[in-house]
Amino acid sequence: MAAASCCGSCVKGFCQVARRGLLVSVGAGSRGRCIASSGAGSYGRGWPGAGRPLLLGAVFALGGAFGAYRTLQRRFRGQKPLARQEASKLPEENLQLTLYQYKTCPFCSKVRAFLDYHGLPYEVVEVNPVMQKEIKFSAYRKVPILLASAGSTVQLNDSSVIISAFKTYLVSRRGLDEIMSYYPAMKATNDRGKEVIEYGNKYWLMLDEKETRNLYPVKEARVEEMKWRQWADDWLVHLISPNVYRTAGEALASFDYIVHEGKFGTIEGFFAKYVGAAAMFFISKRLKARHHLQDNVREDLYKAVDDWVEAVGHHRMFMGGSQPNLADLAVYGVLRVMEGLEAFDDMMTHTKIQPWYRRMEAAIGQSRVATQHSRC
Repeated sequence: MAAASCCGSCVKGFCQVARRGLLVSVGAGSRGRCIASSGAGSYGRGWPGAGRPLLLGAVFALGGAFGAYRTLQRRFRGQKPLARQEASKLPEENLQLTLYQYKTCPFCSKVRAFLDYHGLPYEVVEVNPVMQKEIKFSAYRKVPILLASAGSTVQLNDSSVIISAFKTYLVSRRGLDEIMSYYPAMKATNDRGKEVIEYGNKYWLMLDEKETRNLYPVKEARVEEMKWRQWADDWLVHLISPNVYRTAGEALASFDYIVHEGKFGTIEGFFAKYVGAAAMFFISKRLKARHHLQDNVREDLYKAVDDWVEAVGHHRMFMGGSQPNLADLAVYGVLRVMEGLEAFDDMMTHTKIQPWYRRMEAAIGQSRVATQHSRC
């Protein structure tokens, strides 16, 4: 099972491989340390040798690669009416949420999709991917990090843990301190023999029997949701990097957006765009081999998203039925980091994902509007 956080500026599993590859390519003497194994949900640990900003800028560029996307404004036409999602009311009215993120990170995108869909107000702190001063307070050196403050502050780490724990909080109304005790951090060894941090029960909602029946009237719905949430972390994210860096032109376009949206200094941005794009173009080929992808990596992406569409089926608007469930939000959060890139356009043209994807955009858009109205 993979972790669900980013360690520099990319998907967790990818960022680890990418950083190591970039360090080799530019001859850096220290390894970027990132907690990741197979593309799960946070951006990894700190950057050794912080006194060398040029190399660090280049190193970071790798990690960020996977999250590259441009957010495009879309018109929703010909959509079926969506079940209205009311803004969730926090159990503690004075609870303040702060999300520490890299904007182009798929795991951060997952958390934003969850918070936006549930109408939860939150502040965003964009983390500098090189120096990471914004998360200096944390021993956990990855993003996303969500701080929940209401008198005391609770820190939630790992995108899948954040989503599971906070959904449990909204349904059960129990305290976050108690809920987080059900998601223990554990040391593990990944498939490359590296020690990593994993979290237990990350796809489980910690609900009692009555709460579970109310949320999942059909038992199979819970199992299905967990299966596809894990699929998004363990497989779908591995298809992003080889596709957005498939050619030299695509790699440069991806990093152009990362630099534009990320919190880079001038020199860091230069290295991120040009050195990072070149490095990731070659590293994506290694990732393709590692994950046994086809020569035309688009075919793996197409198959994955069509498998998802088939799982949702023709009889449901979303996997969650009339409203998105946590699996819908996870898959959407991962895929949207490609928006504005050639890989995204190809995916929308050559697969059956578009109707579901547009419904997801509309559902989250409606929730945002409801939240804004509730604040007025």
